[in-house]
Parts: sequence; structure tokens; C-alpha cells
Amino acid sequence: MNITKTNIDALNAVIKVEVAKKDYSDNLEKILVNYRKTATVPGFRKGEVPMSLIKKQYGKAVLLEEVNKTLQANLNKFIAAEKLDILGNPLPKPAEEFNWDAEDFIFEFEIGLAPQFDVNLDAKSDLTLYKIIADDKMLDDQVKRIQKQFGKMIAKNEVEENDDIRGVFTNEEKGINAPAQITLDIFKDKAAAKKFIGKKVGDVVTVGTKGLFDDDHKLMDYLQVGHDDVHGLDINVDFKIEEVTTSEPAELNQELFDKLFGEGNVSSVEEVKAKIKEDAEKQFEQQADQKFLNDASSFLIENNQIELPSAFLKKWIQTVGESPLSPEQAEVEYARSENGLRYQLIEGKIIADNKLQITFEDLKAYASDIIKKQMAQFGQLNPTAEEVEGIVARVLSNQDEVKRLSEQVMSEKMLNLFKEKIKAKTKEVTYQDFVKEMYGE
Repeated sequence: MNITKTNIDALNAVIKVEVAKKDYSDNLEKILVNYRKTATVPGFRKGEVPMSLIKKQYGKAVLLEEVNKTLQANLNKFIAAEKLDILGNPLPKPAEEFNWDAEDFIFEFEIGLAPQFDVNLDAKSDLTLYKIIADDKMLDDQVKRIQKQFGKMIAKNEVEENDDIRGVFTNEEKGINAPAQITLDIFKDKAAAKKFIGKKVGDVVTVGTKGLFDDDHKLMDYLQVGHDDVHGLDINVDFKIEEVTTSEPAELNQELFDKLFGEGNVSSVEEVKAKIKEDAEKQFEQQADQKFLNDASSFLIENNQIELPSAFLKKWIQTVGESPLSPEQAEVEYARSENGLRYQLIEGKIIADNKLQITFEDLKAYASDIIKKQMAQFGQLNPTAEEVEGIVARVLSNQDEVKRLSEQVMSEKMLNLFKEKIKAKTKEVTYQDFVKEMYGE
């Protein structure tokens, strides 16, 4: 079989595959012989149907199948042997006068080639690596929340500012009948919150939905309305108060400390705050790292404007879904996925240039760490090595889990590489300031 590649430009090429009769005839003959052994044709015994009749009945279908199998197998071998870094899949070029009655065939395929480029991680950037701290206000608020959580609930008849209120939101016209447990600090509309002060069990408070919460999507949670209805929803809803409770704060004593952190591990409020600060800042570090990884990815895309075989990819996108796309739909889909494709290429280049690899030991260590953290959440603070290893073995026997963990491990390796190589300034912020930096609010 003769296969050749002709470059159109640096990003596009055409592969020509010449399939001669000798490339497929042996397999074709074997299949037809097998068909003859099992074919049932009126007037002939099984196995004695004339081959001419078998070829007439099955020959064209078998020919198409065998030529296609031979074609695809050799095309894939050629791409692998030539080490062609292609994007998408080869697209067959339509032939104006293709004759399946011939013995030799010529097929042509368009291919899109991955661009050649370099990635400079040392380039100047304006990226920021945030260090999020748990400030005194956050620690004090968390201690108060703990005291409330473990405090004694006391039933009341009249609403005051920090009470828990149970009741039902209703609006007959919209069919709203939504039980809810609320505190007054959930409302962005402070005038609405004030309406509840002094109200008693059995009273009904009417509030407007427009601007009631800081995010209209919360109407889905509290009023149980659909997503399509929440944006700009401007109606009045009634809230019938069914129960009012307040919490008598738990005493900050050794009994509470042991319940929270294990016996004897913490013995003062200062140590409680230190423990909260340590745990909170570990979680904050994960959020800061994710932002840095996202920002670094965007920076690399913006500063590596690599050229893609866009015309080919748009044509290919039309063919890959369950149903074909129109050129206009493919244009939209390409625009949506272009940056993702660019980053995949950049990421692959970085992985290759820096020889980043994932070993089985990497996966075991990563899975073990996750499992220990999950067990700690359920109170198993000191699991045995045998327990953890047994769970790790079960997790790593699942190929889907291995793939998911591999992606996470590589993401972590990329993050560490970015921290090492990309020039970024470090900025210490509170969590509230970090949220403002992220969302601009």
C-alpha cells in the first residue's frame, strides 16, 4: 500500500492512500468463502451455493467493509510511524468520480497539524499569588458560631435580631408554598429584615422579592421557584412564623474543647483560635492556589498566541457530534472551545519540556492523603496504615478513579511548576479582600 503526505502549509496537509487489490483481496476471499459455508439460498444445499452467486449477493458490501478496514488500519499506522501530531481526526476529501467497481482505489484525507512553538514561563507577568490569612474578626466570629452550634436551643414567642425563625413562604398566584428556616442576616434588604423584629409566632410578614437577597438565585432555595423565574422576580410573598428559637451560647470550657478537637488536644480559647486559623488557612491556600492556576493558564494563553488550523478544525467540528453541525454552528462551537484547545497544546508542551511525569507512587501518595482527610471528617483521626492502604488499593483498581486522580496530580505538578517558574508578586490578604479581588465586589 502506498501512502504519501503533501503539506499544504505548516498547519495543514493531505494524506493520499492508494489501496490496491492485493492489499485487501486475500481477506475478501476468506470472508466470502465463510459466507458460502453458511449461506442459505433456495435451490442449493448449505455450503454448495456457487461463489458467483455469493459475490453477487454479498461481494459489494464485504468489499466496502474490507477496504475501509484496511484503509483505516494503514492510515493510523502511517500517522504513528511519521509521528504526526494531528488535531482532531483525518477528514476524507470528497472524490467527484469515485468508482467502487474498480479494483484499485485512491483516498485522500485532510489533516490539521499541531503548531510548533515555545513556552517561556519566565516571561514578565502581572500575576499575583495570594496568601490568605484568617484575621482576628474571622476567628472571633467562628468561635461565636461554635458556641451557637453547640449551645442550648431555647424556644421564644417574639423575634429578635439574631434568632432562628422557622416558617413558610407563600404566594398563591405563583403557587409558592415553601417551608424555610431563616435568620435575618440572609436578607440584603434590611428594611425587609426589620419587619420581622417584634413579630410573634403565628404572625405573617410580607416582603418583596426584588432585591431581597444579594443573589437572585437564592430565591430558588428559599422560595423553591425555578431558575427561569428568579431573575427580576418582583412579587410579594408572605412568611408565616411557626417557630422562633435562640441559642444560649455554649460555655468555652474543656468539655467543649475535647468535643471539638479530641481529648486534651486543646485547652484554651487561644489554642482554639490557633487551631481554627491553621485549618482555615489550609483551606484558603487551596482557593488561592486554584486562582493562581487559573490566572497562570489565562496568562499563558494570552502570551502564546499560537496559530491553529482553524478552517480545518471548524470543518472537523461539524462531523464529531451525534448529529452534524452547520458551518454557523461549528463557528460558534469553535469560538467556545478555541482557548481550551490552545491551553491543551500549551500544557502538553510544558509537560514535555519539563519532563513532568506521574508515577504509581505519586498516585498512591495522593490517594492516601485524600482518604486520610476524608476519614478525619468522620472522626477517624488515626487510621492504621493497613486500613488506608486497603482503601487506596480499591480506589486504584478503578480505571475511572485512576484517570481522575492522574488529572489532579498533574494539575498539582503544574501548579508547583508555575509557582517556581512564573514571576508573580505575593500578596497577603484577608478572606474578605480575596473575595473582592476574585469577584470585584
